Amino acid sequence: MSKTVLTNVRCFASGVDLTSNSNKIELSSEVEEKEATNYASQGWKEVLGGLASAEISGEGQWEAGDPSKVDDASWSQFGGVGPWSVSANNAANVGDLAYFTSALRADYKLGGEVGEVAPWTSTAKSSWPLVRGQFAHPPGTARTATGAGTGLNLGAVIAGKRMHAALHVLSVAGTTPSITARVESSPDNTFASPTTRLTFTAATAVGGQILRTAGTAITDPWWRVAWTISGTTPSFLFAAALGIG
Repeated sequence: MSKTVLTNVRCFASGVDLTSNSNKIELSSEVEEKEATNYASQGWKEVLGGLASAEISGEGQWEAGDPSKVDDASWSQFGGVGPWSVSANNAANVGDLAYFTSALRADYKLGGEVGEVAPWTSTAKSSWPLVRGQFAHPPGTARTATGAGTGLNLGAVIAGKRMHAALHVLSVAGTTPSITARVESSPDNTFASPTTRLTFTAATAVGGQILRTAGTAITDPWWRVAWTISGTTPSFLFAAALGIG
């Protein structure tokens, strides 16, 4: 990816797409600096890396009155932990760069000066590692039947690392609709005999879930999201991200 002007940053907070209500999204990560200077440090400070953390902060235009609106979502998520996914500048295609984590909705602020467009600001603080991965399903593609997404060559998972997966169900329609998403791996891009590595809880309403593997090695380098849909005339919009961390 070359140099870019930020015009289409996407931010998904559990089951809400904040894109049309945000004009500033910032993602930061850090590792605590722990001093370990001693008499053998030759007169220089010696430091070790301590605990790592990440934070997603955003602001934009306030709206309320529907579960998909920023105010309703912020109140329902306040003090709760869920998946947050942020794009580098796009999430329209499978393979677009994604940063995601499980995060605590730590604060929420609304209101401002008379005559101004009503604003909001909010912060989410990580409770899992921040993962750099790729979007495995775009938010603008409606799914009405059982199927599978495009494979991604994300690589094998070495022992001690995990495949992380975030799911954001953004819109649900139909009679008794239900979607059960899963993460599959394969030794090649044919997915002739895929192995299910993670399975999300069946979703019948907007919301988010995040899962990760147990930390054992997985030699398959190819990964995808698949889903089972049931109900009468069901339709779902959802975004999904995969990454090793």
